[in-house]
Order: sequence, then structure tokens, then C-alpha cells
Amino acid sequence: MKIQAALIHWSRGENLGLYWKFFWWRKQCSVRIVRDMLTFFLNRMAHRHGGYIGNGAKFDSRPVLPHGLHGIYISRYAHIGADCWIYQNVTIGSVDRKAPQIGDHCLIGAGAVVVGGITIGDFVKIGAGAVVCTDVPSHSTVVSQPSIIIVRRTGA
Repeated sequence: MKIQAALIHWSRGENLGLYWKFFWWRKQCSVRIVRDMLTFFLNRMAHRHGGYIGNGAKFDSRPVLPHGLHGIYISRYAHIGADCWIYQNVTIGSVDRKAPQIGDHCLIGAGAVVVGGITIGDFVKIGAGAVVCTDVPSHSTVVSQPSIIIVRRTGA
């Protein structure tokens, strides 16, 4: 099964296994020049996949990225808990060097924006397109605003 999963990721162009190996090596590396080289390669790989993970972002475990890094931007000040799912086009941004601290087992839907020095609890689900700038307690769900439907009348 491991070979099949690797082939699927490779066929999609989402071979992020090497990315995460470099990421953990950089975290453990004490030689500055090697760390800088790993940072360079990580930034290039993320850019090639259409995303950005800042140097200094902390992950308790490898996040699940169902769509790869496509459009995902994570601030270097962010802390992401264990077993988090992050979908495409998600922004986890900082304000005044303060970024979200996201708990364990969270799901962040496509196009969501999470910004500022806020705390997201464990087992939180953030819906697609939601904008979060306040603390969210554990076991909560955040949804975006309902759509506004404007019906245009045709004719005179």
C-alpha cells in the first residue's frame, strides 16, 4: 500500500515526502550553513507547489494536505498542532509577529483565513472561506457568513 500511495502522490506532482524530510532535518540541524541551504531548498520546493511555509513555523506532526501545498501560506510564527488537515488556498497569517496557535486534530477548510495572535483549540473545524481573527474554543466549528442572493428582475 505504501508504494501505491507514493505513486499517486508522485503522479499528482505532490511528492512532498522529500519536503517534509528536509523540514525535519532543518529543525534538527545545528550547522548554520546547512540550515540555510535547507531553507533555500524548502522555499523553492514550496514555491514550486504554489505555497509557502515560513522558516520558523512549528508543527507537532506532519499535517495532512489533501491538495498538496497549493495556495497554502503559513506564517513563520504559526504553531500547528498534531494531526491537522489543511486544504488548498488556506492562509495562516501573522499580525505584528503574532500568528495563530492551532491545536491538535483541527481541520481548516479550503480558502479559510486564520490571522493574528489567536488560539484555536483542539478538534476545531474551520469551514471553507471562513475568516477567523478571534480565539476559538476546543470542539467548535467556524463557518463563513451565509451567501447573499440578489435576484434581478428582467424586463420592464
